[in-house]
Amino acid sequence: MSTVEADGITATYRETDTERLLEFAADGRTAAIAQNAEGYAMLKVRPTAAGDELERYYGFDMALDHAAELLGVEPAALPIPEAAEDMGM
Repeated sequence: MSTVEADGITATYRETDTERLLEFAADGRTAAIAQNAEGYAMLKVRPTAAGDELERYYGFDMALDHAAELLGVEPAALPIPEAAEDMGM
C-alpha cells in the first residue's frame, strides 16, 4: 500500500486478491478507481472502494476526470502514487 497527499487530497493505492484500487479522499468526499488484479481490464469508477460501479473507462485519464468530478476538484490536482501510474489500458 502507498499513500500520497497534495493540496488536501489523499490518494491511497493498494492491491487485493482481485483488484488494484486507487482511492481518493478530500473534504469528506471520496472516489475510487478499480482495475482487475492482472491490470488489463477497464477501469471502474466508484464512489468508494466497496461502492457500486458508476462508470467504466479504458483510459486512466478519463477515470481520473470522473474521480476528480466526484471530489469537486480539478483532475490535475489529484496526486497519483507511483504504483498506480500504469493503471488503464
